[in-house]
Amino acid sequence: MFQEKKSPYANGFWGLLLALVFIGAGVYLLVLGGRAGDSLWITIGVVLEVLALFLLTGMTVVQPNQAMVITFFGKYLGVIRQSGFYLTIPFATHRKVSLRVRNFNSVKLKVNDVDGNPIEIAAVVVFSVVDSAKALFEVDEYEKFVEIQSETALRHVASKYPYDGADGAGFSLRSNSDEIALELSTELQNRLAIAGVNVIESRLTHLAYSTEIASAMLQRQQASAIIAAREKIVEGAVTMVQMAIQRLEADGAVELDEERKAAMINNLLVAVVSDRSAQPVINTSSLY
Repeated sequence: MFQEKKSPYANGFWGLLLALVFIGAGVYLLVLGGRAGDSLWITIGVVLEVLALFLLTGMTVVQPNQAMVITFFGKYLGVIRQSGFYLTIPFATHRKVSLRVRNFNSVKLKVNDVDGNPIEIAAVVVFSVVDSAKALFEVDEYEKFVEIQSETALRHVASKYPYDGADGAGFSLRSNSDEIALELSTELQNRLAIAGVNVIESRLTHLAYSTEIASAMLQRQQASAIIAAREKIVEGAVTMVQMAIQRLEADGAVELDEERKAAMINNLLVAVVSDRSAQPVINTSSLY
């Protein structure tokens, strides 16, 4: 397995200066040898020009937040990470790898959640290359690799949870977005480590029921909300009725037998639970 290591290099300006000296000296010797008819000077001049050409082929410029991967006839030599102008091995191949933070926005994927409901989901992945050697040599086109693995991980995580936890037990995609994003980031990091990529963050950018079941699911959500509200109202009404009866009995204002208590409870529950204003009915006769 490839790992990033430091490549041998020298200051590029000193190399450029040396190349210019070789070029100047070579031209001078070629002219001198041509005038004097001396083949030795001409040979030395040609050698100096060839050496200058060798030096020029080893020149490379590294931009900020960029890595330059050096290979020499198929052999991996190392990486230059520090920005600047450098002289490396002549005739070596220089391949640039960006170390900047980048975003990948996935397309809207159609996935079945754990309950089998079709949903639409999308995410954004923030990543950067931390090992340029792995990014170039361990996978083919690491950017495409990040794209495919991100969509695969998103499908896998989405299929493990329900869209909405109606019963409130366990995680759901809609209610636990932070936990889902953390799990997605962890799974992505495990998948992308081979490519030398570090996942900084991942977030869901789109989450909705698929169009064919969206209206039915909306009705179910509305029904669940109504039931939950009614349960809360009934719970509060029962508590209020209990407090009213206990208060009346404690004060001794009236004596209530079981039948009168039942009538009072019925009237209070109707008045509290009803979604319309209660209409009082005055009873002028005895309950019996």
